[in-house]
Amino acid sequence: MRGGRRLGRPFGRLWAAYAVSAYGSGLGFGALPLIAVLVLHAGPAEVSALSAVGPAVGALVAVPLAPWVESRRKRPVMIATDLVRFAAMATIPVAYAFGLLGFVQLLVVSVVVAAARIAFGAASGAYLKAVVRPDDLLVANARLESTNWSSIAVGPPLGGAAVGRFGPVTTVVADALGYLLSALCITAIRGREEAPRRAGGSSARFGTVLDGWRHITGDPGLRALYLNNMLVAGLIMATEPVLAVLLLRQLHFAPWQYGLAFAAPCLGGLIGSRLARRVVERYGRDRVFRTVGTLRAVWLIGLVFVRPGVVGLVTVMAVELAIIINMSLFNPVLATYRLERTPDHLVARTLSAWSIGQQASIAVCTALGGLLADATGPRTALTVAGLLILATPFLLPRADRTRSEAVPDAPAARRSPV
Repeated sequence: MRGGRRLGRPFGRLWAAYAVSAYGSGLGFGALPLIAVLVLHAGPAEVSALSAVGPAVGALVAVPLAPWVESRRKRPVMIATDLVRFAAMATIPVAYAFGLLGFVQLLVVSVVVAAARIAFGAASGAYLKAVVRPDDLLVANARLESTNWSSIAVGPPLGGAAVGRFGPVTTVVADALGYLLSALCITAIRGREEAPRRAGGSSARFGTVLDGWRHITGDPGLRALYLNNMLVAGLIMATEPVLAVLLLRQLHFAPWQYGLAFAAPCLGGLIGSRLARRVVERYGRDRVFRTVGTLRAVWLIGLVFVRPGVVGLVTVMAVELAIIINMSLFNPVLATYRLERTPDHLVARTLSAWSIGQQASIAVCTALGGLLADATGPRTALTVAGLLILATPFLLPRADRTRSEAVPDAPAARRSPV
C-alpha cells in the first residue's frame, strides 16, 4: 500500500473530511428512528416511514440537483452540502430542548440529509478524479472504503453507550458536528479548482437530468454492474429490520448482543479494502467482478439458520463478516472502474444516478421485505431475500465488457494544481 503523501495533500484533506463525517454518522447511526421511538413514542408504521420514505424522497429531490452539481466547482458544493446537513441535524437538539420536536421535523430532516448526501457524493467523486492520478484511484477508493467500515464498526456501539449516558439526541449532535468538521477540512484544501467544462449547452435543460442514466445504460459494463449493485444492496439492506425482529423479539437476543453481531463484522471491511489493490494486481479486475461479486451474494441465505444462544450469535457474525469482506473488496474496484469509464463532464450526474437508483432499490426492497415478514414471518422473508440474491451474479458483466480503455477526459478540466 502506498504512503499517504504520494496521493497528495488535497486527497489527505478530502480523506480527513470523509473520516470525520463518517465517524459522526457512525455515532449517529439509527439516531432518527431511535428518537422517534424514545422521544415521540412512534409506532412501527411511523418508524418504517422514517427509515424508508425519508431517504426515498431525498433521492427524488436529488435528481434535479445532479446537473447543478455538474456545472459548478466541486469544493464549494461539498462545503455547501456539508453545511446544509449540519444545519438540518442541528435543528433536532434545538427543537428537543424547547419541547417542539415532532415527527414531521424528523421526516423533513431525513429527506434533506439524504438529498445532500447524494449531492455530496457526486461532487466528491468528481473531485477525487481531479486530484488523484488515474493509477492511484483504486488506492484512494480503498482507503475511503476502509474508513467507512471502521466508522460503522466503532460508531454504533459508542453511540448507543452515549445515548444511554447522555440522552437520546447526543448522537445527533455528534453527527451534526461531523458535517461541520468535514466542511472545515474541505475549506482547508488549497489550490485553484478549474471551472467545469459545460457540454451540450445549459445545465438547466431537463434533458441533462437524465444524462447520468443515459451514460450508465449506454455502457454495457456499467449497465450490468448498476443492475447488479441495485439488487444486491436492496436485498442485503432489506434483511436488516427483519433480522432485528427475529433476533430481538423471537430469539430474545440482548441489545448488546444485537449490536455486537453487526458492529464486530464491520472490521472485515478493513481486510477487504486493504486487499483490493493486491487482488486486482494479481488476478485482474474482471476476475474480481465475477468471483468476488458472486461471493458477496452467496452468504445471505445463512441468516435463515440462526438459532438462539451463542451459536446463533456466532452464525450471524460469521455471515455478516463474509459478506462485508467481499463487499469491501468489491466496492473500491467498482468505484474506480466507474470513474475510469465516465468522462469528467458526466461524473457528478453518473454518480448521482447510481446513488439514486441504489437508494430507491433499498427503499422498495425494505418495504416489501417488511410486508412479507408481517404476513409470513421473519424467516420466510430472509429465505426469499437469500434465494433472490443468488440470482444476482448472473447480472455481472462478462469479461469482454469491462476490458475497454478508460474514457478520455476533457483536457481543460483534468486536474487541480496541488
